[in-house]
Amino acid sequence: MLSPVPMFTRSLTALEACLAKAEAHCEARRIKPEVLAADRLFPDMFPLSRQVQIATDHAKGAPFRLAGLEVPVFEDTEASLADLRARCARARDAISGIADAAFEGAEGRTIVLKVAGRELTFGGTDYLMGWAIPNFFFHMTTAYNILRKDGVEVGKRDFLG
Repeated sequence: MLSPVPMFTRSLTALEACLAKAEAHCEARRIKPEVLAADRLFPDMFPLSRQVQIATDHAKGAPFRLAGLEVPVFEDTEASLADLRARCARARDAISGIADAAFEGAEGRTIVLKVAGRELTFGGTDYLMGWAIPNFFFHMTTAYNILRKDGVEVGKRDFLG
């Protein structure tokens, strides 16, 4: 299996840059960054901070699981845009040390997750393509959309990195 690290690295870097633009937006408009971090698209959806936390969890979790390594745990304590940018950098740094060779045979590796009180079992390819990547991009896209809704000047080029 090809390493998913470059894809996640590029996207985490793009997300971090979008969050930096959000910080500049807040500074220019005298908005507390914590206000944007707590904003959401709709009342029953997670706020920006949680969207970024979940996206980074998938970005670090997938490579570690596929490499057969223990996934590092990040506490979900981020309250500001700077905290969220730092989390993106921590996730990127964590996966950067996984060698390409660690993914040899990953397509046949069994991945077991506990989600909402139930256990999900995947083969490596199904996990990456059918769970980790779609979930990562769902939460990254939602974070991007919250920023756009709040007037942050980010576009497709920012999202794609």
